[in-house]
Amino acid sequence: MAHAGWFNAPVPPFGDDTAELLIVGLAPGLRGANRTGRPFTGDHAGGLLYETLRKFGFAEGDYDARPDDGVVLHRARITNAVRCVPPQNKPTPGEVANCRSFLAAEIAQMPQLRAILALGTVAHQAILDALGLPRGRFSFAHGGLHRLTDSMLLADSYHCSRLNTNTGKLTVAMFESVFSSLARLLGQLPEAPAIGRTAATEELGSHTQKGL
Repeated sequence: MAHAGWFNAPVPPFGDDTAELLIVGLAPGLRGANRTGRPFTGDHAGGLLYETLRKFGFAEGDYDARPDDGVVLHRARITNAVRCVPPQNKPTPGEVANCRSFLAAEIAQMPQLRAILALGTVAHQAILDALGLPRGRFSFAHGGLHRLTDSMLLADSYHCSRLNTNTGKLTVAMFESVFSSLARLLGQLPEAPAIGRTAATEELGSHTQKGL
C-alpha cells in the first residue's frame, strides 16, 4: 500500500457532537486529513480554518498541522461531504451521493446544532440533499445566510483552499466576516430542540459572490 503509515481510511468528524456549529468541507485532502486522520489537518486549508476558529472563540490551542497538536474545539464540529480522499483529489457526484447518508446521520445526531457552515458549493448542495431540502430554494453565495428552520441556519463560504486564497478569491477578511456573522447570529437564535426538516424561505445574506 502506498503511504502505509498514513491514516488512509474514512476520516471521522472532529469535535463534540453537542456542538452548535457544524462545518462541512469537501473531502479529505490526500496529504492532509487522509494522512493525519483529522479534518483539515496537514494541508494549507487547515491553517486558515483553525486560526479563524480560534479567533472567534470556536477553538483554542496552537494549530501545528498534527492531530496531537492540542487544538480543542468549542461549540463547533468539523466534517466533510465526502469521507474518503477521492481519486485525483476531486469528488465525483457519485461519491458525494454515496456519502450522503453519513452526512445526514452526522447532522441528526447533533441535538444542539443551530448552524451549518458549507465550505464551497459541493458542500452546500450535499447539506441540502442530506436534509432533504430543494437546492433551488437556497443558492450558494459566499457570505450567504439561509434560515432553514426557526432554529437552524445554513451559512456559505468559499472553501479555504490554497487555490482560492492564493488567487484572492477568498481573503482572510472575507473568511473572517462569515465567522463574525455566525458568532453574532448564534447568540440570537433560540436553542435548538430537535432538528426540523421544514425549510423557511427567508434569505439572511446579502452577498452574491458565486462559486466554490
